[in-house]
Amino acid sequence: MSTTLQQQNSALPLPVLEWKDIQLSELVFCMAIAATCLPVKVYPALFLASAAFSYYESGKKYLAPWVIGLGVFTLYALISFFQVYEGQAVLVTGIIKLIINFAFLYCSFNWLAQRNNQNLLYLLDITLHVVFALLLLQLLIYHEALHFRLITGSSSSGQASMLYDPQLYFWGLADKNMLGARIALLGFLYLLIPVIRYRRIALWRIIYIFLLAYLSLSRTPIVALLIGCGYLLWTVLSKKYRIVMLVGLAILVPIVLEKVIRVDQLTASNDGMGVRLVYWQAFFAHIGDISIWGNGFMKAPAFLNRYAQFYHGEPHIHNTFMSCYLELGIIGLASFVLFLAGYARSCFIINPHIHFWIACFLPLLAIMCILYSGYDNDIVMYLVLLVPLGTCRDNLPFSDVNIGLWNKKEKY
Repeated sequence: MSTTLQQQNSALPLPVLEWKDIQLSELVFCMAIAATCLPVKVYPALFLASAAFSYYESGKKYLAPWVIGLGVFTLYALISFFQVYEGQAVLVTGIIKLIINFAFLYCSFNWLAQRNNQNLLYLLDITLHVVFALLLLQLLIYHEALHFRLITGSSSSGQASMLYDPQLYFWGLADKNMLGARIALLGFLYLLIPVIRYRRIALWRIIYIFLLAYLSLSRTPIVALLIGCGYLLWTVLSKKYRIVMLVGLAILVPIVLEKVIRVDQLTASNDGMGVRLVYWQAFFAHIGDISIWGNGFMKAPAFLNRYAQFYHGEPHIHNTFMSCYLELGIIGLASFVLFLAGYARSCFIINPHIHFWIACFLPLLAIMCILYSGYDNDIVMYLVLLVPLGTCRDNLPFSDVNIGLWNKKEKY
């Protein structure tokens, strides 16, 4: 096949979904992703079932540098767990979560990197349609219970948290920040699916995901989505439209900063960002009190309770890399960075389009700098779902990607 013909074929829409070719392993994988939104925690069992299918169906077992980093991190976390464990149930839950999530990540990568994922990408698209439709319903139920008093936004993080009534919770996550992060991460992948399938940025998806982010009253998804979408659009747009984009941002940024980001509240003690700043100040002011080998698995609460100006009970320090060093020391931090950098390199080897992978990793890194412990299922899901996106095209240049409100070819 000539180079020109290859380029033409790579620009065509992917083939339609062949329902008869759907495999049980693909269904279990999609069920595992969706199950993370249920209030009953059944997803660990589905993660393990999906990992078992993946391990059985995959041929070659990769031993890339990221696998070594992940293995060292997991082993050191286990050693640290046994050193500090004194019957605490929360530590048992944490270490089981770490092991299951990382097993799912490793087995899924091996499986996805060696197969044709076109049907799976269609199934994932349907799964995310359902996930976000139910999430919209959940958020509207929350707002209706408050008589839509916060539909125009909240004045503080404390007021925003009032929205999340545990008695009304049936989908997503019960925590505002964690739900916001999930909207950002899964939402950005949701935006990328038509880019892969049809070479098209569907504006309705961007509007829809930003609407969900706004309704969640969490600033986390807004910031992460602005970073990811901004880079994606900048890469796709011509020079003329980049100027239009910059003008639009110049007009919108002051409004977003005041009404959505609530920049005037960032340093308040009852504001989520103000809390983070206090925790980070405690970390750097007392970094000499942190053992170079770490203070112990899930020991961030004890550190914050002792050294922070105030502590609201969070299980981590609101920064993945600080959490790794605080709990697992230099070995934990170095192995985690090796894992993350190595994983990005393996993605690049799968499909060497640098702008695509930069767009993918920017939102993740932005959120990891203000949230997460490092082994959370949202991080793992995001990293896993990058693989089918990267393997469904022979190449991913953005030069022939167009932008439209709706993609009429989105049929299943």
